[in-house]
Amino acid sequence: MSADAFAVSVGKGAGLNKPRLRDALHTGVIFGIVEAITPIIGWLMGVAASRYIASIDHWLAFAILALVGGKLIYEALGKEEDAEEEARRRPRLMMCILTAIGTSIDALAVGVTLAFVDNNIWLTAAAIGGATCLMVTIGIMTGHYIGRIAGKFAEIAGGVCLIAIGTHILLQHLRIIGG
Repeated sequence: MSADAFAVSVGKGAGLNKPRLRDALHTGVIFGIVEAITPIIGWLMGVAASRYIASIDHWLAFAILALVGGKLIYEALGKEEDAEEEARRRPRLMMCILTAIGTSIDALAVGVTLAFVDNNIWLTAAAIGGATCLMVTIGIMTGHYIGRIAGKFAEIAGGVCLIAIGTHILLQHLRIIGG
């Protein structure tokens, strides 16, 4: 479930100049918490609300990821190469949270299904959150090195990946493509 968060974090890391491990870990923790909370929310909602969530979750994920991806592309195309400005640029909290929500909405539906199987939802959610935290932290640090080599192209590719992930979620839920 955290593969899309990893892809997003590589794109985010590509846009940062010398990201600090502390910043990457901070972003990883935010993604991990959101990714751990969403299956719990889904689990709590259970069967009664699942059809309502399923009817809009793909649209929410698509809209959020398309907006964030579009913003990444816009910023990559519109910015001048100013190393000082890039050095000051750090992930903003609200954008980070929105991106994390966009990549974890399908975990909400997974949480609903977890209500019907014999498992410990708290342990499962903690494992999902921990894996996501680790993958996002590594993704940001890895993305930085990719960004140094590929420059603006890597940032644009990160934005395109976000839009592609959102589009894939939408098309999958609309049953236009298989899953």
